[in-house]
Amino acid sequence: MLLNEYQWSLNPRGMHNSFVFKGPTMDRVKRLQLGWYKMVANSTEFVGDCQTLLANNVTPVVRIFRPSPGALPVDPVLLNDWKAYASAGVKWFEFHNEPNLINEWPSGNLVFSPNNTAEIIGPVMENWLIFAETIINMGCYPAFPALAEAGGFDQGTIPWLDAMLTYLREKHRDRFRAIINNGLWLATHPYTLNHFYQEADQPHIAREMRAQNGTEPGWHFEYPYDPICQTTDPGRTVFGGTQLTPYGDPNGITAVGVAFHYRLSQWFDSGVVPVFGTEGGVFPYPWEGAQQPDKRYPPYDKDSMGEATVAMFNWIATQAPPWHFGIALWKENDYYDNHAGALIRMEQVPQIRRTVPPLSSGAPGDYNGYIGRGPGPIRGEPSFHMIVLAPGYEPEWFMEYGRSYWNTFHPIVTTVWDFIQYIPYDRSLAATVIAPPDMADSMREVIQKQFPNVLFDLILVDGDPQSIGDVLNGRVWANRRFG
Repeated sequence: MLLNEYQWSLNPRGMHNSFVFKGPTMDRVKRLQLGWYKMVANSTEFVGDCQTLLANNVTPVVRIFRPSPGALPVDPVLLNDWKAYASAGVKWFEFHNEPNLINEWPSGNLVFSPNNTAEIIGPVMENWLIFAETIINMGCYPAFPALAEAGGFDQGTIPWLDAMLTYLREKHRDRFRAIINNGLWLATHPYTLNHFYQEADQPHIAREMRAQNGTEPGWHFEYPYDPICQTTDPGRTVFGGTQLTPYGDPNGITAVGVAFHYRLSQWFDSGVVPVFGTEGGVFPYPWEGAQQPDKRYPPYDKDSMGEATVAMFNWIATQAPPWHFGIALWKENDYYDNHAGALIRMEQVPQIRRTVPPLSSGAPGDYNGYIGRGPGPIRGEPSFHMIVLAPGYEPEWFMEYGRSYWNTFHPIVTTVWDFIQYIPYDRSLAATVIAPPDMADSMREVIQKQFPNVLFDLILVDGDPQSIGDVLNGRVWANRRFG
């Protein structure tokens, strides 16, 4: 499916309903120049509102609310509600919500960790697959579950994202790829903290809060890849990459979308799908005074929040990755009950429309997002093939027993496995690993888990080293490079 085939308003400005099953006020929607309206519904009470929104070129997003849903399965009531909204023209649906937060699960004796595949990750993904295929069969678009943007491991966004995608890769790779290519999108909850700024006279120097202007250039919303972050903690990525971020750093507008697209390319040989923040924006809300959760960045208050909000939406329209479709501000009653400066500025400043290129969900070369360490997916034959010898084995030993194999296939022979990280993403690698049985798991850990695109070809040395020669010679006679 092409990115520009998804049906939406092309307007990134969004708002989340008041979360007490209140629908939109169309006068507000029009004054704020919204292009999205996210509704958490009890049932089908917003079907008429969705038709009105669509008639005004505002794209509705619907999630049926259930308290503490955990790994909620699809049931007939949900199915009937989805059908009612789909019949009204709704295309964008969510299911499951922030499963990485313990309060989103029923109470009970649950080991709450992304490592708990049996009780958490497996059930969530199995039920989500049924939801996604059901929504696609209606001609609509299913969201990959939104995660709370959290740090640490037990509730951390990146550990949970990786755990869910690892499950799909190992259990349902082809099934998930079919969903990717038939309407998948990613729901995120991008609460920016104060991870944004407007340049003063240099890219890593920020204007003071009162000097910001949402209609002037120089805004940075690309955290953690902006100059301030990279100057203060060089090498930080959404996956971590530094001692200060061992479990990743998801607190930016595009961060989780970058991670998701990298994993789609790396693990599923897939391309680009839309990302929409179904709740988020400049947050936490400055109820009184100013907010400055990250001291590296300037603070903001109710007034400067308005400048940042209009700048954020126009930045999404003009500078964000092509898959970023917008954000629904959390939430309508908070903004209106507290007279947020963002409302005034959103009414005053025209919203720029998004231009969406025809990038494909099935073509990884079109847009790969964050390009991480190491080689990319193998397409056809790998670009490189190397023999990796476990500690204790030297190249001379290999050449004694594997000369015929080397003469036939000419692999690189090395005892230094970690140079894999320096192979660029536009090249691929097969690694034939020669190791004793007691080192097999550790070699898998350092190669297969860190670089999942690598073809991992293991040969065990069990006793007589001549057995290695027999295995390699057998491959030569069969003209088979890998086992």
